[in-house]
Amino acid sequence: MIVVTAPTSQIGSKVVNDLLDTGAALRLIVRDAARLPDAVRDRVEIVEGSHGDASIVGRAFEGADAVFWLVPPDPAKMLEEAFVEFTRPAAQAIRRQKVSRIVVITALGRGTPWQHRAGPVTASIRMDDMLMASGAAFRGLAMPSFMENTLRQAVTIGKEDVFFGPIRPERKLPFTATRDIAAVAARLLGDASWSGQEEMPVLGPEDLSFDELAAIISDVIGREVRYRQIAFDRFKQQFLDRGASGSFAQGYVDMYRAKDEGIDNATLRTSANTVPTSFRTFCEQVLKPVAASL
Repeated sequence: MIVVTAPTSQIGSKVVNDLLDTGAALRLIVRDAARLPDAVRDRVEIVEGSHGDASIVGRAFEGADAVFWLVPPDPAKMLEEAFVEFTRPAAQAIRRQKVSRIVVITALGRGTPWQHRAGPVTASIRMDDMLMASGAAFRGLAMPSFMENTLRQAVTIGKEDVFFGPIRPERKLPFTATRDIAAVAARLLGDASWSGQEEMPVLGPEDLSFDELAAIISDVIGREVRYRQIAFDRFKQQFLDRGASGSFAQGYVDMYRAKDEGIDNATLRTSANTVPTSFRTFCEQVLKPVAASL
């Protein structure tokens, strides 16, 4: 039995579909089962509630061989509360229920000079340490920025031909598509042969600057799109305006500063940690249809 958390999220929903294609037995923890597609709901066990709730994870992890762990973003919380305290009941349940394997979505940055000052990255690493202390075999899928982050600005791309961010336009960074992340997670969850505890970087096929992202978007959608750098103060205020806590907003400033300084570039790309989807393919298949519909 494989337990999947956050099964309606961008990554979690793809993990579910990939595992169902293999015929795996799944148990999903979901706040609202009505959000699951009928084709999924009819083929899985469902535990309805939050996977930050001790009673929910205690019930869901009973008899489980593997767990897919993804913390949902909660900007209203303090960072420590959103990552570490949210995960604490799960870590305790994993130990108590003797779950064999856990696959976790985490961030690049462990062992770098930025590890202790990178906001959500720092909180994710603390979360991972707690999960590893449960004794289960552990694979932390360490992520750079997601290609899907551009979808958050699909309106400005579609209507104003511009997107924004605090990182320098020339800074080259790795990006990863969520479907590739899900494919790696599903493969690990369905494979009972691995053991030990380690992080696994998951990197897209090339590093790109934001100016290069803009050029690719422009080429794909057929008109010029520009990237515009904004000040970190403005970036933080955008989070506060949307109701984020001061801790959460500052954490994202710290994380993006670390990215601008090179935290995501500290991991060397190899054939083993590189996944196939290019940013151009993502734009053609995902971003272009969304921008065209606006």
